[in-house]
Amino acid sequence: MENRDRIIKILAYDGRVSIICASTTTLVEKARKIHDLSPVATAALGRTLTVASMMAVNMKNEKDKLTIQIKGNGPLGGMVVVANNFPKLKGYVANPLVDLPLKNGKLDVGGALGKEGYLNIIKDIGLKDPYIGMVPLVSGEIAEDFASYFATSEQTNTAVNLGVLVDKNGVKASGGYIVTPMPDATEDDLFILENRIKEAKPLSQMLDENMSLLDIAKDLTGDEKAQVIEENIIPLYECDCSREKIEKGLISLGKEELKDIVNTQVKIETVCHFCNEKYVFTKEELENILKELK
Repeated sequence: MENRDRIIKILAYDGRVSIICASTTTLVEKARKIHDLSPVATAALGRTLTVASMMAVNMKNEKDKLTIQIKGNGPLGGMVVVANNFPKLKGYVANPLVDLPLKNGKLDVGGALGKEGYLNIIKDIGLKDPYIGMVPLVSGEIAEDFASYFATSEQTNTAVNLGVLVDKNGVKASGGYIVTPMPDATEDDLFILENRIKEAKPLSQMLDENMSLLDIAKDLTGDEKAQVIEENIIPLYECDCSREKIEKGLISLGKEELKDIVNTQVKIETVCHFCNEKYVFTKEELENILKELK
């Protein structure tokens, strides 16, 4: 499949409104295949990967890291997504096979995740301590939960829309937008914007109809003069796990616990949550790791 995923940054209303638009179909389809996700789990993780990709592009340095943890009381259990500013992303759901009946003809993401729980955002941006913002879930539909996070933790009146369209062959369309009024946005700007967003077609439908991200932004704002300030940002699903990192994890267990593993097991096998890559360490390899600790 050709990777047509893109993220663009746009300014509308003479710079008084900021818009980030993303197309993430290839990214979400790769996640679906890696984790063998059910349709509703695909929609849930896809929405979270999409909003993470749009948040990540605002991080300044390549070592900056964004971690999103969502825990609900529904059968999905919860999700974790990690991103850097490239943005390269990875994620997983606790129960990838959860299946629920459609609700009003749509995938019931809110029912799968649950309305009771929390959304936790951790931004490690090179400061002494990472920024941590936690808010209770509002609906479990994810877009509304992130809008609540922006309003509560970042004090911005932000519109968030996320859509994942799934058919029998996989992810047909996926994307999202984040619309943020600047401090100088007028009451008229906000009134027009709010009404146009309410009247807009579903985002996944616009993407499925091959509307460009700029055309989507113009449709949302009604501003034909909306300007692209950054484009051709390509979000990728990519895990950075390695045998070396797993080995460091084993070393961090400490000498006594590692010795116990060597004495009781012929080998150990670990599986990466994010990409399902398997790493096997034989008894001999474990003994060699243990010797390095002496």
